[in-house]
Amino acid sequence: MPASERQAPIHAAMDQFPVNDGELVVGGIPLSRLATRAGQTPFYAYDRQQLTRRVAQLRTALPASIKLHYAMKASPMPALVCHMARLVDGIDVASGGELKIALDSGADPHEISFAGPGKSPHELEQAAAAGILINIESFREVSELADIQRKTGYPARIAVRINPDFELKSSGMKMGGGPKQFGVDAEQVPELLTEIGRSGLAFEGFHLFAGAQNLKPEAIVEAQCKSFELALRLAKSAPSPVRFLNLGGGFGIPYFPGEAHLDLAPIGANLAMLAERARSELPEAELVIELGRYLVGEAGIYVSRIVDRKVSRGQIFLVTDGGLHHHLSASGNFGQVIRKNYPVTIGNKMTPEKRENVSVVGPLCTPLDLLADRMDLAAALPGDLVVIYQSGAYGFTASPRAFLGHPACVEILV
Repeated sequence: MPASERQAPIHAAMDQFPVNDGELVVGGIPLSRLATRAGQTPFYAYDRQQLTRRVAQLRTALPASIKLHYAMKASPMPALVCHMARLVDGIDVASGGELKIALDSGADPHEISFAGPGKSPHELEQAAAAGILINIESFREVSELADIQRKTGYPARIAVRINPDFELKSSGMKMGGGPKQFGVDAEQVPELLTEIGRSGLAFEGFHLFAGAQNLKPEAIVEAQCKSFELALRLAKSAPSPVRFLNLGGGFGIPYFPGEAHLDLAPIGANLAMLAERARSELPEAELVIELGRYLVGEAGIYVSRIVDRKVSRGQIFLVTDGGLHHHLSASGNFGQVIRKNYPVTIGNKMTPEKRENVSVVGPLCTPLDLLADRMDLAAALPGDLVVIYQSGAYGFTASPRAFLGHPACVEILV
């Protein structure tokens, strides 16, 4: 087939939200009414039913013995975290601020873990006082926690975050393998374990996180197997039996044209095999999967209102009241090497009679403020609502909200 006749890749179906009378419906509420309820545009909306359904789907696909943790850095909105805390087995935090939200949500402190390469002495003391599990990422943290334990009497529960000697292949963001600021290099872990044994800290296990945003189940399976084998080897040097083994996550969601939804079946089958092995090879260990984006990403949308429609040398621009200052990742400035469009729609014109090729931009005085580049969308006018799908993770808090002094957006859970 000639290149000119090949069909361009399209986005995966965004059918998680129903459509009624030509409007997107989120949390049972038509979009235009939801915008009025929110009190303003732009806003983020997260659908409780979608969050609950995603966790239920995972429970069905994964072995019952696998614990499911929510990595709240994906979306630390307090109301959302409270909802998730009732659905998952534990919460993973990445700062003292997130720890406060997790504790306020009612999550069991015994099932909260804390990872991050630069934990301050104050955060370590805060974590020890809360009784949560601290993922050690350096020799410094061992000595500081030993001092905290001696001074305060707070027993410090710890696991070792390992920087493995492999990467999660085809990962959108590699967080393990090679030189990394995360964790302790696998070859240094035996020495660290010896130091932990001398310190009197309560060793509980290992944490591995090789990468994120992966849509290839075979790559996730390989990383999980390698992580398990690495933990088995290092357990021989541990000061006490492994009772906690976090195999990380990496489960991706489709953002860009040509991407498909992740097939959970082979991942579930592999985890069942690893769980069976753990019963004999790590008999005291609980296996944990840590997911953020996969749990919340598809349950959220970002909504902005068109304030102007311009034509420049034949190209149509829809100018909205939202932009990269609220949704940096959709603009392509949060890790994309080559900019690609998120799935976008005109949320109050879901069954249009006319479509046109347009670019959607924000109000910021920079050419980087681009939310959709030459996309085929419903013909739209000022007042219409632009929706960016797949916005439940790394949106609001991952964006430079003070940039250029424009008004803030809001978040709602419906």
